Amino acid sequence: MRRVITLGLLILINFSLQSTIFGFHDIESISPNLMLILTMSFGLMRGRKEGLLVGFFCGFLADCYFSTLIGPYMLLYMFIGYINGFFHKNYMIEDVLLPLIVIIVDEIVFNFVIYFLFFFLRNHLEFSKYLVRVILPETLCTAFLTIILYKLYVFINRHLKNKAEGKES
Repeated sequence: MRRVITLGLLILINFSLQSTIFGFHDIESISPNLMLILTMSFGLMRGRKEGLLVGFFCGFLADCYFSTLIGPYMLLYMFIGYINGFFHKNYMIEDVLLPLIVIIVDEIVFNFVIYFLFFFLRNHLEFSKYLVRVILPETLCTAFLTIILYKLYVFINRHLKNKAEGKES
């Protein structure tokens, strides 16, 4: 129960920060994707199921706030969380290199899909401009923030795991 409440609070905090503080103080509409960092982190640390669930709720909030449709962001975050969950057994949680590589790939895939769904299908074909002005700077910004936030999420995950093990004994 404690894990569910903590994850819910983390999702709400990240959503609030992404839609307010980072949304207003961004440079040329570039801001880090905090909800993608959260989805990736818990997918890597806890596996496919938790990555999928965190992705669902992050995507649902993004759809409600940023989109006119319910579903595109939700499916994208769920897919990314589930795919990242495959790496759960294959790395050490304290390692920061794999999450950094994974978030760069996730951010690029995320932005390519967003470009395709929201721009390309509406006949906005200026991909090179979108790549240089949005995808690359946002990827670098998100990767930089991942180094800081991932360590925080590892600490929170370890604390929750220790509390759960303490109650079982």
